[in-house]
Amino acid sequence: MGSSSSNGRLPPGPPFPVAIQTAIWFRRAQWLMAQCAARYGETFTLRILHEGTWLMLSNPVHVREVLTGPPHIFHAGEANRILLPVLGEHSVLLLDGSAHMEQRKLLLPPFHGQRMQRYGELMTEVAATEIERWPRGTPYRLRPRMQALTLQIILRAVFGLEEGQRLDRLFSELRHLLDLITNPRILLVPVLMGPERLARFGPFQRYIRRVDGPIYEEIARRREASDLAERDDILSLLLAARHEDGTPMSDRELRDELMTLLVAGHETTANALAWAIERLVHNPHKLERLTAEVSAGETAYLDAVIAETLRLRPVISIIGRRLTEPIEFAGWSLPAGVTLAPSVFLVHRRPDIYPDPERFEPERFLDNPPGTYTWIPFGGGVRRCLGGSFAQFEMRAVLAELVRRRRLAPARPEPERVYRRAITETPRRDAEVVIA
Repeated sequence: MGSSSSNGRLPPGPPFPVAIQTAIWFRRAQWLMAQCAARYGETFTLRILHEGTWLMLSNPVHVREVLTGPPHIFHAGEANRILLPVLGEHSVLLLDGSAHMEQRKLLLPPFHGQRMQRYGELMTEVAATEIERWPRGTPYRLRPRMQALTLQIILRAVFGLEEGQRLDRLFSELRHLLDLITNPRILLVPVLMGPERLARFGPFQRYIRRVDGPIYEEIARRREASDLAERDDILSLLLAARHEDGTPMSDRELRDELMTLLVAGHETTANALAWAIERLVHNPHKLERLTAEVSAGETAYLDAVIAETLRLRPVISIIGRRLTEPIEFAGWSLPAGVTLAPSVFLVHRRPDIYPDPERFEPERFLDNPPGTYTWIPFGGGVRRCLGGSFAQFEMRAVLAELVRRRRLAPARPEPERVYRRAITETPRRDAEVVIA
C-alpha cells in the first residue's frame, strides 16, 4: 500500500500537547490544517483527544488509496465514533465490514434517480414557501432559514408527512437537539467526555429521548398503515426492506438510520447553501450570470456554482479511516489504530489542481467535471455519502428558486469568515444578506 520504503516513524506534526491540539481543532480546524501544511507539507500528524493519532493527507494519490483501500483494514465506522451519541450504534455511518454493506444496500433504493425527481417537486415547493416569508430591505441571516428549509424537506421526504402537528413536533425537537450540540459555547463538554461517555450521560440522553419519542411513534404508526406498499417516502421503503436473512429492520435500526438521514441530510446541506449565497453575493457578477442562466432554463452554471461552493467552502473538513492492522503507507510504517484522514479542505486548495484556489470561480467546473479524488466533499469509494446526490439536487432546486424570486446583496462589504460549529464549517455571520 503506497510506497514500500519506510522510515519507521509517523510524519511530523505540531509539538503541542494533545489538549492544545484538540482545543485548536474544535475551534479553528481549517486554520490548523493550513498552518501545518505550510510548515510540514502535504502529510502531517495531529493528535486529538478521544480520537488518537490522525495522519492528515492531501496528495490525491494517497486520497485514492485511502478511499479505495480494503474496508476490513480501513474502518470508516470507527473513525466516525464522534457521531455515536446522536446517531446510535446501528447508523450506517458507524458500521464497518459486512454490517455496513448490508445496511447500505437497504438504504440505497430511496435515493434512486427516479425517486429523486419526485423529491424535486417537494424541494421546489418548500423552497418557494420559505422564500416568500423572508423580509425585504433589511439585513437578514439566511443560514438559520436554510436550516429550517432543509429540515422541512428531509422530514417530509423521510416520513411522508404533510404540514401539521406531527411534523411540527419532529421539527421542533430535532432543531432543539441540533442547536444544543452545535453550540460552540458548550462544545467543550462532549469534547472532554468523548462519544462513549456522552452517549450514556443522563442529561444528554434526555434530549435524545425527546427526539426519539416522535420518531418511534411514526415508526409504530407506519407499521400499521394499510397503504404501506403504495407509499414512497423513505420510512415506508425502509419498513418494506429486508435483510439478507429475510428479517425486517428493527425499530432501533430504523431509528438510528432515520436519525442519520435527518441529521446528515439537512445540517450539512443548509450550511452549503448558506456558503453558496455568501460567495455569490460577494461576487455579484457570478450571481448575475447565475440569475440570467437559471431564468433562461439552463443548469450548467448552477451545477458549477454548487461544485465550486463545495470545493472552496467544504462543510466537513476531513474524511477518516481507522486502521485495524499495521500497514506500509506512502513511505511510512503505520501501526493499527492510526486514522488516515484525507483533508477535504487541503485537497480542494491544491494550486496544481485548482489554480488560484482561494478564488470563487465556478467557471473552472464548466469544462472540467469534478475529479473523483480531487473533489471529495462527499468522500468516495464504498463509503461515498449516500445522500450526496440528494444534497446536490436539493441545492440546485433551492438556489434556482431563490434567484428566480429575489435579488440579493451582501449586508456588509467584507466576506464572511469561516466559523466552526461542532464538526461543520459555517459562515461567521450566518450568510447575512439584504433581500430585494
